[in-house]
Amino acid sequence: MGAPALWFAEGVATFGLILTILGTLRWRLEAVPFTVGLYIASAYWFTASTSFANPAVTLARSASDTFAGIRPADAPGFVGAQLVGAIAATLAFKWLAPATAPENA
Repeated sequence: MGAPALWFAEGVATFGLILTILGTLRWRLEAVPFTVGLYIASAYWFTASTSFANPAVTLARSASDTFAGIRPADAPGFVGAQLVGAIAATLAFKWLAPATAPENA
């Protein structure tokens, strides 16, 4: 599988993570640690990129030489895909769940 396909998978994983975080923050604040952990665990299995979904993790993994690492040359593509996924998720969330005005306004 080529790098562009992995970058796409990383963008999808980040999109889902950001939607999970925003939705949980809006409706069940106390559940954020659980939903994020569950999402990351599941995204590890359903994405081809194993869901780094975090630029800090991507940079750390590019500095390691393990089966779960990535080549340093591919790190910018992963980070770019994460930024695109995060922006897309933020826009989608604003569209799917617009902020409501206070009732006393």
